[in-house]
Amino acid sequence: MLTTQRKQHLLARLKQDGQVVAKALSEELGLSEDTIRRDLRELARDGLLQRVHGGALPASPAVADFAGRTTIAPEAKVAIGRTAAKMVQSRQIVMVDGGTTALQLAKHLPRELDATIITHSPTIAVELVEHSNIEVILIGGKLFKHSVVTVGAAALESISRLRADVYFMGATGIHTSAGVTTGDLEEAYIKHALSQRAAETILLASSEKLGAASPYLIMGLDELSGMIVERDTSEEVVKPFMDAGVAVTRAP
Repeated sequence: MLTTQRKQHLLARLKQDGQVVAKALSEELGLSEDTIRRDLRELARDGLLQRVHGGALPASPAVADFAGRTTIAPEAKVAIGRTAAKMVQSRQIVMVDGGTTALQLAKHLPRELDATIITHSPTIAVELVEHSNIEVILIGGKLFKHSVVTVGAAALESISRLRADVYFMGATGIHTSAGVTTGDLEEAYIKHALSQRAAETILLASSEKLGAASPYLIMGLDELSGMIVERDTSEEVVKPFMDAGVAVTRAP
C-alpha cells in the first residue's frame, strides 16, 4: 500500500470510528507500528488529526483565530449562546469565557438583567457596556490576540481572588477519553483556573468540537457540570458524554 493510500485509509477509519489505534491498524494492514506512527505524525503536522498516546483522535477545526471562528457554525453558536443566556439568573456572579459562542451569550443577556459578569475577554466586556444593571469585572493580563483574551500570571492572580456561581466555558474539543481541550497552553491554564473558582462549569459545545481533541488539556469530563449542544445533535454523539455524568442541554 502506497503512503498516500495508507494516509487516506487512516483518515477514513478516523472518520468512521472516531479514533485510530496504531497497534490495531498495524496488525490489520500488516505494517509496523513505526510506519503507522510516522503517517500519524505527518497527518498531525498537516492539522488533519490530533495525536494521542497509542494513536490519534479527530482534530478540532475550532483552532482558527477569532475572526476565522466567526464563520464556523454561526447559527448554532447563536442558539447555544441564547440558551446559555437564559440560564443566567438575577444577582448571580457569572464567569464568561472568550470566544465566538460566548459572545453570543453576552449578546442575548436581557438589558434589564441585574448580575455580575466576570470575563477575561475585552470583546465580552465591551458588548455589555450598555447593560446598565450588569457589573462587569474585566480580568487583566497579557492580551492573547489569537483569541482576544487575557492570559498570564496577572490574569491567574486575579482569578484566584474571585468566586462565581457558574462559568460558561469555551473549548476547541471535548472527547470522552481526551477530556476538554484547547489549542493553546496558556489558555488551558486560564480556563482551568476559572473553572476552579466557579460552583458549576458549563461548556458551550457546537458540533465541530464534539468528539474532537486539541493539544492541551483543560479538564476531565468529571470536572464538567454540563454542556449545551445544538438541537439536532444525534443521541449517538451525546450519549457517551451523558454516560460520563455530563448533563447535556440541547439549544432550541
